[in-house]
This record gives sequence, structure tokens and C-alpha cells, in this order.
Amino acid sequence: MQSDVYQKIKDHPDFHSLVARRKSFALNLSAIVLVMYFAFILLVAFAPGVLAQPVAEGSVTTWGIPIGVFIIISSFLLTGIYVKRANTEFDEENQRIIDECLKG
Repeated sequence: MQSDVYQKIKDHPDFHSLVARRKSFALNLSAIVLVMYFAFILLVAFAPGVLAQPVAEGSVTTWGIPIGVFIIISSFLLTGIYVKRANTEFDEENQRIIDECLKG
């Protein structure tokens, strides 16, 4: 009985659409984070002087600090965006598909 329901869910056309949209969304957000991190590391490796420049004349804070903080905060925000969408749109769609398969 249980494997029957799982098969119905797997065969449901909306389930395939949901999986594709969720995967695409997750990959896009992951790509954004990876590009930010790799760009920062490449900047550290090949142009460290850029990050060593002071933010303002006479300042002890260099550009590396605000850029690093921006990357960390952006990562948290992108994670929050994914969680919000996963807990609303994706979960609601998933539950609708499950309900349809259990009825039929």
C-alpha cells in the first residue's frame, strides 16, 4: 500500500515539475554563493593589495573587512530566501500532490 502511494507521487506530473523548479532554484542560489566566495578567494590570492587598501584616508579598516562581511551576510540572506520559499511554495505544492495521490 505504502509503496503504491510513493509510486503515484513519483509518477505525478506536478511532482516532476516541483522537483525541477526546486533543483533549479537551489542550484542558482548555490552558484551565486560559490561565485562570491571564489571571487573573494581569487582576489585574496592574486590581488591582495586591493583588499589591503584602507576604506578611508587614515582608517585602519581595510576593504577586505566589509567585503568579507558582505559575503557572509549575503550567504545568510540567500539561505533565508531558500528556506522561506521551501517552507511556503515548495511545501504547499508537495502537500497538494501528496493529498491528491492519497485520495486517488
